[in-house]
Amino acid sequence: VQLQASGGGLVQAGDSLSLSCAASGRTFSNYDMAWFRQAPGKEREFVAAINSIGYTDYLESVKGRFTVSRDNAKKTVLLQMNSLKVEDTAVYYCAGRYGGRINVQRGITDYDYWGWGTQVTVSS
Repeated sequence: VQLQASGGGLVQAGDSLSLSCAASGRTFSNYDMAWFRQAPGKEREFVAAINSIGYTDYLESVKGRFTVSRDNAKKTVLLQMNSLKVEDTAVYYCAGRYGGRINVQRGITDYDYWGWGTQVTVSS
């Protein structure tokens, strides 16, 4: 499966932004999907994920502000980001793996497919 993330940009603290990840392939509904981010000088970290049966999980610092969702008919996964903070600034990546586990996976190595990142910059 190939992934293409979009929707990044420059916003002010407190603003909202929606990221989208478009996937190719015929069996998108069977894939667990996730968002990771990487800030300058930092390691890539898990942000949010939604598995093939709709279970979700979030990084603690984004709970209540970010919402991950998927549209299997459109083969897309969305990340709605509200109340953005300066510390949310990073390159955001979408990732996928063939599903099969009830638990949502949070590790970088759990995901086999990665898209190009999209830059999100939050100014104060």
